[in-house]
Amino acid sequence: MYYEGSNHGLKHDPFKAIVTPRPIGWISTVDKEGRPNLAPYSFFNAMGSRPNFIAFGSEQMKDSARNARDTGEFVFSLCTTELADAMNLSCADLPAGQNEYEHAGLEAAACKLVKAPRVAISPASLECKTTMCQALIDIDGNETHNYLVVGQVVAVHINDDYIRDGRFDTARAVPLARCGYRDYSSVTELFELMRPGEGERGGQFKV
Repeated sequence: MYYEGSNHGLKHDPFKAIVTPRPIGWISTVDKEGRPNLAPYSFFNAMGSRPNFIAFGSEQMKDSARNARDTGEFVFSLCTTELADAMNLSCADLPAGQNEYEHAGLEAAACKLVKAPRVAISPASLECKTTMCQALIDIDGNETHNYLVVGQVVAVHINDDYIRDGRFDTARAVPLARCGYRDYSSVTELFELMRPGEGERGGQFKV
């Protein structure tokens, strides 16, 4: 099939199922009053390195985007398959100011350089300073309801149990990825491919 724009004619838009799997941006912030907020974002990824940048996209100006803009900081905590239920609970539409950590049965841990807490049980968390928060512009030059939030990583927390041979053991962490519709996927095994000119293909790095 072929279609233009969003005129797919299907029961469900396939866009999110095509751009997949996507890391889950489990984003924590605090508001101007210092109240914590925790929410998962399926539009999320790393944007660059040295310095390291990550970004998440918010459809509408939701609490996480607003807080990241207003306070200038946010935290990403890696969501694992084991934490899927807690992650799902953290996306509940709670009254303003209600604590998603408590609602999801999660313990919050203090960060070092930012005020927002991290998810204590997560294998890894990234403290970030917000460098950009702006509405995306469409091809006609119109401002949309989609907001891009970019942060520079200023500090990293890693549970030592997930470091092996000087590498973060991604497969052992079993990260949870968002796919299309209501589908998710678990990362359980990795394989290595050397780039052209780097030598022969390496062996698999497994749990």
